[in-house]
Amino acid sequence: MEFIANTLDRTGFLKKDLDYNIVRLAMVIIFAWFGYDKWFEAEIRGLLPIITNGPFISWTIPVLGIKGTAIFLGTSEWTFGTLLFLGFWNKKLGMLGAIGSTATFVATITVLPFVPDAWLGEAGGFPAMTINSAFLLKDLVLLAVSVYLLHQDATRVLKAAKSKSPIQKLLSNTSML
Repeated sequence: MEFIANTLDRTGFLKKDLDYNIVRLAMVIIFAWFGYDKWFEAEIRGLLPIITNGPFISWTIPVLGIKGTAIFLGTSEWTFGTLLFLGFWNKKLGMLGAIGSTATFVATITVLPFVPDAWLGEAGGFPAMTINSAFLLKDLVLLAVSVYLLHQDATRVLKAAKSKSPIQKLLSNTSML
């Protein structure tokens, strides 16, 4: 094992922040892809049982309609993905993306108890999952990743703010106005 660890170290694979950057890139790709899919009616129709039973998102169909919901969700996902992408260079924007990402996956996880046909009846029901519940359960990992990115970005923003000189702090506070 030590040989493997040393080899990884020599190749630069263990470079600082590699895990953080890989996780961020993965989330950017996920949001880009998920957002793209929402522009197709077949995708949003497949999600209707999930959307209509979600305590935080069920309002979208009656208010926005199916097409409007697709546009809303796709645009939101692209926005959060873009903010996460910009977080490679600007941690404040990364924080905004991570907040949006966290909210997204809190909203989808809360659907789990309400989704129709979530539990496999012939296997005794809960906790035997159907594809509907398994599809949502993966969002638990994405929620954890979102919270991780939010923590990392907030920590870096605070660290950068503490390391500024009084003049830099004054200038950055006035530039926010």
